Amino acid sequence: MSKLINIGFGNIVNADKIIAIVTPDSAPAKRLMQNAKKEGTAIDATHGRKIKAVMVMENNQVVFSALLPETLLERFQEGNV
Repeated sequence: MSKLINIGFGNIVNADKIIAIVTPDSAPAKRLMQNAKKEGTAIDATHGRKIKAVMVMENNQVVFSALLPETLLERFQEGNV
């Protein structure tokens, strides 16, 4: 069974499909976010809040979360749903 993690506001992703979790502050991360929005591969799970983490998925989709990368890492390691 796939491991699922809560990325905030009731949104859940398959942890097995996450390649990277990065902060959105750097120029490469901003370009990644812009390209994903333009190509339609972006999933915004922030519920209108500030993007604090960007998850790159195996299928080239990019998921935005309002939780800090450290929080997501803790949930990933603990296996919380």
